[in-house]
Amino acid sequence: MALTAEVKDELTGILSGKTTIRAAELATILRFSGGLHVISGRIAVESEVDTEALARRVRKDIAELYGVRADVSVISASGTRRTSHHLVRVLDGGETLARQTGLLDARRRPIRGLPNRLTTGSREELAAVWRGAFLAAGTLTDPGRSAALEVTCPGNEAAMALVGAAGRLKIAAKAREVRGVHRVVVRDGEAIGAMLVLMGAERSVEAWNEMRQRREVRATANRLVNFDDANLRRSAQAAVAACARVERALEILDGDVPKHLQYAGELRLRFRDSSLDELGHHADPPMTKDAVAGRIRRLLAMADKRASDLGIPGTDANLPPDLDE
Repeated sequence: MALTAEVKDELTGILSGKTTIRAAELATILRFSGGLHVISGRIAVESEVDTEALARRVRKDIAELYGVRADVSVISASGTRRTSHHLVRVLDGGETLARQTGLLDARRRPIRGLPNRLTTGSREELAAVWRGAFLAAGTLTDPGRSAALEVTCPGNEAAMALVGAAGRLKIAAKAREVRGVHRVVVRDGEAIGAMLVLMGAERSVEAWNEMRQRREVRATANRLVNFDDANLRRSAQAAVAACARVERALEILDGDVPKHLQYAGELRLRFRDSSLDELGHHADPPMTKDAVAGRIRRLLAMADKRASDLGIPGTDANLPPDLDE
């Protein structure tokens, strides 16, 4: 997605002067984008990333922080993989790098979540953890009803560690599993914007917020249009029903009706599309909306009573069959 690519491009360009922050970001990228493998009896550290720029960044940080050389190769698109990826691999010195970054514990066992020192670090280090996770396996969807900042995690423990890091940053995030894939999701629009700022994507968050505001305005406008349409439809149906009942009432009463009630009924039939308030203005002399409504109501009640006495259909007999309830 274009939005995700823009955010990742901005985050890739962030350069921190603090070693601990760079180390936190790098360790998280390695944890979320690859893993540890045994090649020819040696432990290799591998990281599969989206872009050449990020691959160069990972290789540079590995060399400058730990003095270890990494190789970069291209994995061509094939099968379900729509685009080429870049593989950063450290074979010589892989086990040492894994220990130094915290990917291996003291007993040479791969960690299941994130190194404890990362999830208990400073706010800057926690933000670097989230930046690294997003660079490795994050996506950002367009603002709207299904807006989400999402990170695919290597396992449940890693997901829970990321949720904990977000919590320490005062950002609400949830872990969920869908078909065996663990993800951490931030859904609230304000929270997504805050997380983007914390990660350092200030340029991207401005564009995201502008898009979000435009969509909110459009959604509000659409709701108002739909509301107006519904009101107009109900008003039109009410007018049709009223006219049909008044016609039937005058037919039932056949002139045997007080003149002021007959006048109100004829006024309704003469101005079929007018509201009760408008009918009052058309009357001579003018009447209030309540006065018009009251006269029409008494006209219908009188006709329905007459119909009941005569055993014939009442004023609702002429209502269109397709009229909404």
